[in-house]
Amino acid sequence: MSNLPDIRTGNVQVYLDKEEIILETIQQILKDFGMFGVDIRYNGSIDNAYQELHGQLVSQVDDMLANRSELLMSILYQVDISHHDLTRTQGFFPEYNQVEIIAHEIIFRDLKKVLFRRYFSSQGK
Repeated sequence: MSNLPDIRTGNVQVYLDKEEIILETIQQILKDFGMFGVDIRYNGSIDNAYQELHGQLVSQVDDMLANRSELLMSILYQVDISHHDLTRTQGFFPEYNQVEIIAHEIIFRDLKKVLFRRYFSSQGK
């Protein structure tokens, strides 16, 4: 298993350079949020995928943090994000506020799901 994707909190944008990976990551985010009735809109532009997704998630997370914190906790549980993950991510992005950290971590975790799913499906061939 030496060819596992080397995805870390600080190198997410490196993996968001291939259209199919971007699209799969977006679909994973839409699925995770859709399970809770939260609508994430994406315009389909691959060029600024991270920035657009991050902005969308910041808006949604900010609203949930202020008005529906139980829903946010459920989504974070679904995506598998812990307090420890958020604290670690803060160290990589000291310029981000709490909401921006949560949004980044959601993208990171869903990208990681996509990359590991691709890795393990390729191992079965």
